Amino acid sequence: MHASGRVFAADEPANPWFTWQYVKDNSDDLKQALITHVELTVESVLIAIVIAFPLALLCYRYRRLSGPVLGLTGVLYTIPSIALFVLAPGILGTRILDPVNVLFPLTVYTVALLVRVVADGLASVPTEVLQSATAMGYGRLARLIRVELPIAVPVISTGLRVAAVSNVGLVTVATTIGTAQLGQLFSTGLQMSSFRSYYAPIVLGIVLCLLLALVLDGLIVAGTRLLTPWRRAGRPA
Repeated sequence: MHASGRVFAADEPANPWFTWQYVKDNSDDLKQALITHVELTVESVLIAIVIAFPLALLCYRYRRLSGPVLGLTGVLYTIPSIALFVLAPGILGTRILDPVNVLFPLTVYTVALLVRVVADGLASVPTEVLQSATAMGYGRLARLIRVELPIAVPVISTGLRVAAVSNVGLVTVATTIGTAQLGQLFSTGLQMSSFRSYYAPIVLGIVLCLLLALVLDGLIVAGTRLLTPWRRAGRPA
């Protein structure tokens, strides 16, 4: 069921696995579902970065906080996603179709993942590098921005790649609360295939999710290369 209340339509196909006619008949709905899917994925990652970074910095600066904070985020990550999606409207006091109900669980999982990754990235900076930066007159903030973060970028990037790709899949779970995105293709395909062999929506949903994950992963890799030009310069020709 689409947000407008309309089910993705389908005619009797020559090939039950895929048909371009299905794409043509539902092009507008597919476009909107893809846009919503991208928005929910990207927004949740960006919000999680804003929340996770200060928490990771606390864990890095004050090691006594590391255990409790990482323990709490680890517990949050074990909560079944479908349960969190279903409970989100009750926790937040929002309407069932409010996009916040999707952003909330996605952000929780992404924060739980990124806090440890960012803390590990900062901790990976060699001690001698920190000492050299301090000897050169860098204060804590300047050293963080100009030395520690740039060196930690590759580690943090790895976590972002995992978070982005994971969120592409997690967004589809939001179908349980009626939010229109690519996950609707799976529920539509399931309904249609229960009457006859018709898997085009499911196959299309898988392909679009895979392509979206690859695109986001590629963008993060490209961004990492731009932020770490010295890594390319250090490679042999």
